[in-house]
Amino acid sequence: MKHFATIIPVAMLMAITLSACGSAAGQTKDKTLNVTLADEPATVDPNKDTDTNSASVIFQTMEGLYTYSKNHKVIAGVATKVVTPTNHGKTYTFTLKKNAKWANGQRLTAQDFVTSLQRMADPKTKAQYASILSAFKNYNAIQHSKLSPSKLGITALSQTKLRIQLTKAVPYFNDLLASKYYPLNTAAVKKYGSKYGTSAATAVANGPYKLVGWTGSNSTWHYVKNPDYWNAKAVKIKKIKVAVTKDESTAANLFRAGKVQETTVSGEYVRANGNEKQLHTHLLGRMNLLYFNHKKKVTDSENLRQAVSYVINRNQLTSQVLQDGSKAALSAIPRGDQTNPKTGGDMATETGNLLQHNVAKAKAYWQKYLKETGKPSATISILTDDSDDDKKIGTYLQSVMEKNFKGLTVKTTALPHAQHVARDFSGDFEINLIGWSTNWLDASDYLDLAAKDNSVNFTHWNDTTYNQILTSAKNKTGQARYDGLVEANKYLMSVKGYVPLYQPSEAKLISNQVGGLTYSLINDAQYQYAYWK
Repeated sequence: MKHFATIIPVAMLMAITLSACGSAAGQTKDKTLNVTLADEPATVDPNKDTDTNSASVIFQTMEGLYTYSKNHKVIAGVATKVVTPTNHGKTYTFTLKKNAKWANGQRLTAQDFVTSLQRMADPKTKAQYASILSAFKNYNAIQHSKLSPSKLGITALSQTKLRIQLTKAVPYFNDLLASKYYPLNTAAVKKYGSKYGTSAATAVANGPYKLVGWTGSNSTWHYVKNPDYWNAKAVKIKKIKVAVTKDESTAANLFRAGKVQETTVSGEYVRANGNEKQLHTHLLGRMNLLYFNHKKKVTDSENLRQAVSYVINRNQLTSQVLQDGSKAALSAIPRGDQTNPKTGGDMATETGNLLQHNVAKAKAYWQKYLKETGKPSATISILTDDSDDDKKIGTYLQSVMEKNFKGLTVKTTALPHAQHVARDFSGDFEINLIGWSTNWLDASDYLDLAAKDNSVNFTHWNDTTYNQILTSAKNKTGQARYDGLVEANKYLMSVKGYVPLYQPSEAKLISNQVGGLTYSLINDAQYQYAYWK
């Protein structure tokens, strides 16, 4: 287990605390808020972001047609109101606020949304998550180069009028409008092309803050209040300094020293300081899981997937290794993600535990795996992030697998997040520990991870039965859709298309001098609502 790398003497800690308290009285509205991020972002291009760190930066600096209130409810963003769709839920027509502007002072127009989403749909852009546009009219034909991106179901009717046309109603479309469908400054995209968003200088914000000082590779930058933001008068804190802090012991010590006011800490800190008033924990709308590469001979095996799944004691993993309030996975769907229309119950808990811990079964599947390979032993590598938690999980997996699987050697490789993501997409892994965070509460987002044509199905697993069950479910509505998604979940877990491990909990230290920082299953705190007390 990890211990704090730096021990602060009690006398020094008291002096720091008194110093911090003494400075509190002198705080002004212009004081910088200091926060941390777990790793560097890979991009700030909303069309191309694939990792949670990039998404975090974009979330603070961009705004879509909709956004979220301080209580995490969908509200109007640059649109004048939350609209009711027509044409059986397939047509949305928006009017943009006349005072919506870019941080460079230019007026934000309907064309800026058209520019963004057409660019994302264009296969030449190589947007890894372009599939979030899959319900848009003509998306599939555009992706297969049968139609021009200009034919996507989004049209600027005027400078302030925008229409979106879908091929089917999408239950969670409002969340997509609030969290994924961001505009792009049309002039900047034309100027920077594929380099757009590779640094603060090559991107333009339209949200409450603009990004300043990020070169594309450095580990500190600022969010500076955007005076051209339509609701700038409601933004209380003018400047936020962000520092990448990968070691959570360091993060805790920075917080204790009064150098940061919001940071993420480890499970060990939670266990040792569970009663601290400035400590806040919450479950995330996220699932951390293992992908098995089906293009690699050593991992192209259901017997291997079953063996690994059964050998893992997920309760032990969360309670003894992570120790931060994370919950053992019950299936592919995290708790709180989907509600049963008939009973009001939670899908994950109603479906029950589909991921049993059974060492005897694990060993039996391992023997089947060795028999099918025709070899008495195997060497398998596990790829993780270089974060504290991921490295601990990698060590745990290595331990239980080598202990119970005769003839197995496990090698672990921990990489910085951006390098890890690159390996995900290149397929350069055998077993891969990844995390998937959703932007909307619907089980299909997790089930799609194993679908044949999904761009983030890094496993290249392709199961005809599963694809049919999932496609059928997604084409239904109401209770029939819910029941179909449950069926898909049960089938996926029965064959272990991938192996879920746990639903993470996030532990935050938040200074009692700061208010307005609240979190939900799917959203970070929005700094535009933060204020000095």
